[in-house]
Amino acid sequence: MTLLALAARARDADGVDPLNEASRLALDAGQAGRVHMAVKEGTTVVAAAFADGLAPVEIVVDPNHRRRGHGASLLTRLLAAGEGQFWAHGDLPAAQALAATKHLERARTLLVLRLEMDAQLEPEQVPDGVTIRAFETDDVDAIVRVNGRAFASHPEQGAMDRADFERRTGSDWFDPAGLFVAVREDDVVGFHWTKVEDDVGEVYVVGVDPSEQGSGLGTALTARGLRHLHESGLRTVDLYVEGDNDPALAVYRRLGFTEHARDVLYAV
Repeated sequence: MTLLALAARARDADGVDPLNEASRLALDAGQAGRVHMAVKEGTTVVAAAFADGLAPVEIVVDPNHRRRGHGASLLTRLLAAGEGQFWAHGDLPAAQALAATKHLERARTLLVLRLEMDAQLEPEQVPDGVTIRAFETDDVDAIVRVNGRAFASHPEQGAMDRADFERRTGSDWFDPAGLFVAVREDDVVGFHWTKVEDDVGEVYVVGVDPSEQGSGLGTALTARGLRHLHESGLRTVDLYVEGDNDPALAVYRRLGFTEHARDVLYAV
């Protein structure tokens, strides 16, 4: 059984994917990863761990082989190998208990917020001198540059390069009509990338150049993407945001988002 298949089994049982999108893309592309461990019962893989690049480790245990110590065994091996950060997507009770056995601490919380859009959204208020338009193929390098500046302190999103961007745009869900770019004097200063899967929209990435922060551009970009999703027939929209990102949380809560789930990074 491949790790992607194992993850799919866990997702179906738990209602949350044990691997994030970056890991799934890396595995789908055949990348070995910095960490790729497995636990077997006979010849059957019953638990596995994966991490690509500098990302934290993600652990998955087959639903039919749980409560047999496989997760604990894998975590022990990972700690002995020098790994010290582990994602718990959904922060499920089993993950909390496993982290507690090794005295791991909560180092970071990633919130999943949800918005139910009942009414037509009002047009966004765009800052003076800025235009929000649809994505063009020549925008790629500028988007990657703004993304790097906007997420300089974010270990996953900030690492997106052109190759990573192209992997994402090669996904089945990618729709160029759902990627919006903010331009000031011909310079890209922000973007909002929306996503749709299984009839749920997502505020996939909102990136604003630090030079524009505080101008209201982030709110305008978010509202433009939400209006696009609403006009496309979507009524439920999710987004991910750092639990300590108070300015972003204030924007999203003003727009009506509420907490739906959370991922927790446990660390030594």
